[in-house]
Amino acid sequence: MSTLAHTMMTAARSADSGLAGSGELDRYPYAEAPAGERAASRAWGGSDAELGRASRRGSASRGRGLHGQLVQQLGQMIVSGDLGADRPLVPEEIGQRFEVSRTVVRESLRVLEAKGLVSARPNVGTRVRPVTDWNLLDPDIIEWRAFGPQRDDQRRELAELRWTIEPLAARLAAGHGREDIQQRLGDMVEIMGHAMGQGDAITFSRADAEFHALLIQAAGNRMLEHLSGIVSAALHVSGGPVTGCDRPGETSLAHHARIADALASGDAGAAEAAMRQLLVVHPDVERVVPAPREH
Repeated sequence: MSTLAHTMMTAARSADSGLAGSGELDRYPYAEAPAGERAASRAWGGSDAELGRASRRGSASRGRGLHGQLVQQLGQMIVSGDLGADRPLVPEEIGQRFEVSRTVVRESLRVLEAKGLVSARPNVGTRVRPVTDWNLLDPDIIEWRAFGPQRDDQRRELAELRWTIEPLAARLAAGHGREDIQQRLGDMVEIMGHAMGQGDAITFSRADAEFHALLIQAAGNRMLEHLSGIVSAALHVSGGPVTGCDRPGETSLAHHARIADALASGDAGAAEAAMRQLLVVHPDVERVVPAPREH
């Protein structure tokens, strides 16, 4: 096993934490909701059940700090419809209900606004935005939708999007001859094979995601590379929380190996065909695209 493969097999998961400084947060103007709206929203329309569901869904926040956990909980509530469009969000009430500081609430709302889920305006306050305003390509929103009421639509849409992105990326990557990336792709296939033999679905999934990110990077198209986060999110939510293109299996591994071999030989057509074969392994794709013909 190569050094890179060994490192990835033994590396521990990293935790994502850390908050922006309070001075920076204080400069972000979240206006308070008018008094009447504040009183009307105090009950949160069945808040106990909603917050309970959010707490359970947010428990697997992958080591995020307080603000990351609150972003996930509020984001899930918005995407699931628990907090509907135009719903006022009052920072003080959020802080009391989730037992976090005002600074954490402000940073969380700031992140949600960047994702298009909420808006903050003077004399109006912070409100939930309609789905037409959401950044549906944001990896967090992809994940929240995939594990919420829209799960079937989200997974189908992701499958359709991957079908348009990744075969093209494979074709382009074959023409670039990046030996460093080709070596790393081979390492990922090796890791996936070892992980499958060990029954280690998490390591298989991580190597799978790295394989696809490297492939898009090798395409040499910056606009495609910008979409690599979408593919990573799609891999995370497809089939289950820790599986990739498919549940770890010989078929999926063989298709990855064919892609790597085609890239190494510079065969663009074979690389594209192997990627299409790989994507068709996923049941969501089978409903929307035909299987590629064998030549």
